[in-house]
Amino acid sequence: MHLRHFVRHSLSQLSAVLVKHESPERWPALLTVLNQSTKSPNPQDRQVGLLLLSKVVESNPEAFRPHYRQLLQLFDTVLQDVNNPTAMYYCILTLTTLTAYAGVNLMRSLLPKLTISIKHLIKVDQDQAGEAMEILDELMESEVSPIIVPHISEIVHFCLEVWADNSLNDSIRVKALSCIASLIRLKNKAVLKQKLLSPILQMVFPVLSAAPPPGQEDLEDQEQDMDNEGDVESPKHFAAQVIDTLALHMPPEKLFQHILPQVQVCLSSENPYQKKAGVVCLAMLAEGCAGYIRRKMLPFMLRTVCHSLSDTSQVVRSAGLLALGQFSEHLQPDVSNYCADVMPLLLRYLAGLNQTMTVHVSKAFYALENFMENLGAEIEPYLPTLMETMLGTLSNAENLRIKELVVSAIGAIASAAKKLLVPYFPAVIENLKGFLLDIRDEVRCLQTQSLDTLSVLARNVGKETFSPLAAECVHLGLNLTNSVDDPDLRRSTYSLFSAVSTVSPECLNPHLGSITTAIMLTMKSTEGVTVSEEKQFVLLDDEEDDDLNLEEEEDIEGNDRDVSEFSVENAYVDEKESACEALGEIAFNTGAAFLPFMESGFQEVFALHDFPHEDVRRASFTVMGQFCRTWHKIWKENPTQENHQVLQNTLSVVLPSLLEAVRKDRDHNVVIAALESMNGVLKACQEEALQSEAMLAEISHVIRDVFKSKVGLCFRKEGEESLICAEYEAILQEFAGEGIPLLASAVPADTFYPYLNELLPFIMNKTKSSCTVAQRSFSLGMLAEIAHSLGLVSGGRAVAGRLSSRLLPVMVSGVRDRDPEVRNNSVFGLGALAQAAGPLLTEYPYTEHLVGMCVFLLIRHVAWCCTFLHIFYIFCSPFQVFPALLSHLPLKKDLEENKTVFGCLAFLYNHNPSLV
Repeated sequence: MHLRHFVRHSLSQLSAVLVKHESPERWPALLTVLNQSTKSPNPQDRQVGLLLLSKVVESNPEAFRPHYRQLLQLFDTVLQDVNNPTAMYYCILTLTTLTAYAGVNLMRSLLPKLTISIKHLIKVDQDQAGEAMEILDELMESEVSPIIVPHISEIVHFCLEVWADNSLNDSIRVKALSCIASLIRLKNKAVLKQKLLSPILQMVFPVLSAAPPPGQEDLEDQEQDMDNEGDVESPKHFAAQVIDTLALHMPPEKLFQHILPQVQVCLSSENPYQKKAGVVCLAMLAEGCAGYIRRKMLPFMLRTVCHSLSDTSQVVRSAGLLALGQFSEHLQPDVSNYCADVMPLLLRYLAGLNQTMTVHVSKAFYALENFMENLGAEIEPYLPTLMETMLGTLSNAENLRIKELVVSAIGAIASAAKKLLVPYFPAVIENLKGFLLDIRDEVRCLQTQSLDTLSVLARNVGKETFSPLAAECVHLGLNLTNSVDDPDLRRSTYSLFSAVSTVSPECLNPHLGSITTAIMLTMKSTEGVTVSEEKQFVLLDDEEDDDLNLEEEEDIEGNDRDVSEFSVENAYVDEKESACEALGEIAFNTGAAFLPFMESGFQEVFALHDFPHEDVRRASFTVMGQFCRTWHKIWKENPTQENHQVLQNTLSVVLPSLLEAVRKDRDHNVVIAALESMNGVLKACQEEALQSEAMLAEISHVIRDVFKSKVGLCFRKEGEESLICAEYEAILQEFAGEGIPLLASAVPADTFYPYLNELLPFIMNKTKSSCTVAQRSFSLGMLAEIAHSLGLVSGGRAVAGRLSSRLLPVMVSGVRDRDPEVRNNSVFGLGALAQAAGPLLTEYPYTEHLVGMCVFLLIRHVAWCCTFLHIFYIFCSPFQVFPALLSHLPLKKDLEENKTVFGCLAFLYNHNPSLV
């Protein structure tokens, strides 16, 4: 029986290969066989026919387009044949393939029958049922997704029913919850509207808080290192991911309204697993609800997490460490304000750890590293204790994993402490040397981490401290690159070369040929990457390269999806990303010395801009912009016609590529990188980047389309959601908005005015009181930057004066905002507008109001008042405010603002000596 099944599959696959290269219309015998077998009264014949149909349609779905209506009529019959589940299974596989091709009207009638069919399949074969459930994801992702909306409630309750059935295997239960996660991501408005959030949470929390079977532990609590832990998706693990998805795609106010009561029930329980569930839930909320938490929930959530670190149960303490690490990563800068509470707690916790429990120690270091990295000078009081602990552990620990964690933590300390670490630098280097020179395979992870920490030290302890080691570091990196064939180690050596270039670029100059050769070989390499027949990439783990069976090979050969769908993490991807980034930074820092390698280096960077893995594409777009800035620097240092022409040629390639990425790429990090790279080019190259007005128009239109959600990543049809959550969409708009003042400062104001006039409403609409604090702060900051830019270019005064009637009321309103950052940005904006527009502002009837506002500000912030006095010289006599200002001097705190104060006094005296 097994042999017969294998033969059927093999023949079906052979037919699929033939159909890939020959249309069914030119193979009438195939159509005859399909027609006869799928309609045969014999159930076995129908199974074979539908198996063959699934394979040939998957191989070349477009070729069957003339038969779609006939096929869907067939499927309608098969889905009702509950006594032949195998036939239903092959039918659903074929439907899954056709989802992206068949129209809405053709698919609509089949949807209600799908869940019924899958229910029957579950009773017979859970693995087949789990595979069949893929059709729900395909339907949600495809052009026919609107037909899902009327059935969302039915689908959610079906998936929750599967999820809640403990008698089913974990795989199909996780698949059911995965479908719900996709609905949340793609149809969040419909989920809310149909009141499905509460039922979802009511089913998720019991699994999230369930105790493991007696004598067992949850996977993440097991005290053993598991290399594939991240690949295992237990129901409990996926339940936490659903909370994360909800946080990313639901309005925070509505989500917290439903989720907080359940979290509080868990936290108040005596059961450690319920407590753990409450704390894990807080951790999962941190990224997607970051803004809401910072404004309204941070004290409560941080207090809860800190309290969990003193719980008697280690599973609760582990969850607390996870949450603290997540808070430190996503709730900056606010969470660092609690340094005085958190750091002593972490240090005490670290001191009491049992170092034989390496998994738990890893979690403690995760929390410590994430929290420390952003402290800056605030780390100083804790530095002696930290470094005594770290150096002592390095000397005494025997476990390699513990040493690796400590070396990594020293890098995090250096990121925060910078030159404060100098007294400990000799001892740190002495400890690292032994690890750096040990090339045994069993200590490779420790050696790699030591290289990474050495790079962090190079960037942070100061040139005078690190420069004496720079040449030695270059030789070390070259020796390791030449002697050890390991992608992780090469990634770290490239990062070390890049870091050394920031403090001592001249040490790299004699070795640039060897360094760039190694880096570009990595960028060209296809190791770990398989290119299919259609020139598409499939990333494979090293171990799996030789283990593809026939079915998998045909699947790769016949796959015509967008390359961005292939994204398997492995060391070769990280190596390629690091190589790309290192090449860009080395080129910029070595400047003219890098000229012999500029052309070939740029070609290799550009070749990666359509790589399937998003991290590599992101690096490519970032470094393409860096090459533009490098050429601009070289041209400025040596302004020859040849250098200018190369700069223009590079810009003409890079800017269109960046704009295309913003319009078309489907990964938000790539789009953000493209926008950031574009802004970097505009800031560095100024008018050189905008030699043609066509480029000015194109950039302005892309910025406009980001705000209108008309780029690929944000694009939505009416009634649909975009591919990213509102928070990420807001981030995209911020990066796009930052390009507006850069454009304003790069061309004459009259040239940019038509585009500025079109873009301003998108910014000003986000200054309303109904907008979030983040939106108001960003928008008023952008308006201030735009006004400042206008003051720097020809024709700026006239344009600033023309815009003042629109900008001034918005800024005045912002000065009275309840949020200090919004007020600060508004005051900066008023000062910038006054300086840009000059006497033209006097045409606006706001004088008396602004005089009162100046006194209002003086009580709260002297420097703000000084900014205002620049305005009052235009509006009225400063005698009304000047005496009050003097009574608040000299400043007792915020001494860095003396520059603003003295600048204001000098300005006023120059324009009105009678004040003295």
